Amino acid sequence: MSYSEIPPFNLTMSQIRKKNSSNGETKPQTSFVNTFLRDSKLRSSKAESRKESNDLKTTDVQPSGETQTTTTVDTAKTLTSEWISRLEKNKQFLQKLGKKAVDKCLDLNNHRLFTADVKEMVALLPSLPDLETLDISWNDFVGGTLHSIMEQMHLVNKLKSLRLGSCRLTTDDVRALGEALKAIPELEELNLSWNSQVGGNLPLILQNFQEGSKIRRLELVDCALTSEDGVSMGQLLPMLKSLEVLDLSINRNISSSLNSIAEGLKRTSNLKVLKLHSCGLSQKSIKVLDAAFRYLGELRELDLSCNKELGGGFEDAPAQLATLERLEVLDLHRCSLMAGDVVWLTQVIPLLSNLQELDLSTNKNMGSSSENLLSRLRFLPALKSLLINNCALERETFIALAEASIHFPALEVFNLSWNKCVGGNLKLLLETLKLSMSLQVLRLSSCSLVTEDVALLASVIQTGHLAQLRKLDLSYNASICDAGWTLICQNLWLLKELTELDISLQPSAFRDCGQWFRHLLCAVTKLPEITEIGMKRWVLSASQEEELKCFDQDHGSSIHFNHDGFQ
Repeated sequence: MSYSEIPPFNLTMSQIRKKNSSNGETKPQTSFVNTFLRDSKLRSSKAESRKESNDLKTTDVQPSGETQTTTTVDTAKTLTSEWISRLEKNKQFLQKLGKKAVDKCLDLNNHRLFTADVKEMVALLPSLPDLETLDISWNDFVGGTLHSIMEQMHLVNKLKSLRLGSCRLTTDDVRALGEALKAIPELEELNLSWNSQVGGNLPLILQNFQEGSKIRRLELVDCALTSEDGVSMGQLLPMLKSLEVLDLSINRNISSSLNSIAEGLKRTSNLKVLKLHSCGLSQKSIKVLDAAFRYLGELRELDLSCNKELGGGFEDAPAQLATLERLEVLDLHRCSLMAGDVVWLTQVIPLLSNLQELDLSTNKNMGSSSENLLSRLRFLPALKSLLINNCALERETFIALAEASIHFPALEVFNLSWNKCVGGNLKLLLETLKLSMSLQVLRLSSCSLVTEDVALLASVIQTGHLAQLRKLDLSYNASICDAGWTLICQNLWLLKELTELDISLQPSAFRDCGQWFRHLLCAVTKLPEITEIGMKRWVLSASQEEELKCFDQDHGSSIHFNHDGFQ
């Protein structure tokens, strides 16, 4: 209910004074206060509301008399004044935060709340009995004051989502949160990420989850979780029958309690997302997790990235990963994959026929041994995103990838950056670029591209095969001459969906900007979606700088040329 919908005070008071003309008695009716509380949903509880209603009605139906009528009116005035005052304060608080009204969602994420703001928010909660989402993440001053918020949780017992990421929670805050969980039985999402004091205190929270908990999403990223916390988590998981998302990323100490966590995972058959990014996993961890995979038939996303000690752990593991038939996202970037791991993945990945996103990037040791793996990616027809940047691919492996990539009709994101073998060989991807009608992101940064490569790319653009492209990264390719940049810029205007273009040079390289710059400016004026152009370390002449100034004046701040200062 908006504030404008509150019944006018004078009108309601006139209704209170209505009398039965036949007997001179005051007509029984619902008092203004009860109507006000019901319509604005500001009752703190049903029991209190009923009690208040009965008390006021009892007063209203007494035999008529000046004293009785005066008491009723004065009571209504007093209570109404208090509620209007509270509503006005709440309205001012919301206006200060740029909010018009709140019903089921109060999103104060990164609103720079101070202690006084937290107090005002606490005062607001009793007026939000239907609140389902409360997000106060990234507000440092929430730390140390959370207990005052948690004391109000019984008034918002319909809450389904509570997000407290990066709030600098203290141990007392964690304890208060644990106690408050009993008052919000409908909770489905809890995010405590980036709160280091959760580490070592996690049992204070977990012990209050009951059998049959409705929690679907639990995020504890970078919480400095201890080995003991990991054990506690493993014991809790069997109770979370509805759990669909579990994110324990950037908690390196839980690796020593992975056995307990894996045992718990065997009882979370509805799990759809499991993220263990940068958790200090070792070679032995793969076998431990692999044993749990056969129980996770609903898993859609698996993130084991940035666990550098995993390398060499796949080759001796059972292939239970292959049983994850519904897996759509597999992230193994920066895992130090070895030749034996690649052989294992060659057998498993082609069986994941529903895979849509595969990230193998920054595994430099797999480059020379990945020919068979990349060749067999052709069996992933649903693939939408392939990230294989910085894998030290060799020409033979790149040929295998190029041949397989023509079988990716749904490909939207293709990242080959930092693979030097692409330079001079982009023609191998010609058919892929022509067939990829859905391609939106193409990254070829630091690929040692030469003029012939960008000439081919320009011809593909000219024939309309990359019409859906939104992001094009050609940065750090200093071997392209001005003629090549001219060809690209002359055809750039055909990419009507393009939002970002990066042609920056390496940090150590500075070059004079050629005549192609004028073609670039001309093309940009015909690109309705473009917002960002990276041109770092390109040096403009005085006349080109003047052209850019004129361009900026004509187009305001809608297009950002990222040049970090021309020299």
